[in-house]
Amino acid sequence: QVQLVESGGGLVQAGDSLRLSCAASGLTFSSVAMGWFRQAPGKEREFVAGFGRSVGSTYYADSVKGRFTISRDNAKKTMYLQMNSLKPEDTAGYYCAATYQWGVTYRVSTYDYWGQGTQVTVSA
Repeated sequence: QVQLVESGGGLVQAGDSLRLSCAASGLTFSSVAMGWFRQAPGKEREFVAGFGRSVGSTYYADSVKGRFTISRDNAKKTMYLQMNSLKPEDTAGYYCAATYQWGVTYRVSTYDYWGQGTQVTVSA
């Protein structure tokens, strides 16, 4: 049974930093593509950052490039999202996702497994 568990969300002020974690179990962590998505109230879920299945392939949404950094620790089966210079528009529920598919990393439909999400709220 695959489980993805996010943690690290919270309430911060604009300009602050947070690090989100996604702990995975029940899958071959080194063989999956993984991604971070976010969803604000009334909006569609959108891609934030991700790893493709190809070694060294990382992708970022334009809105977070230069501020967010994705990383993974295969030994710990954990993926991270370091978020710096947070803005109020980054406020959303953040979800991690995983798939064995060789699909397009930024598409929600590519992913088969999802965590329950962690809330990030950035005040002005």
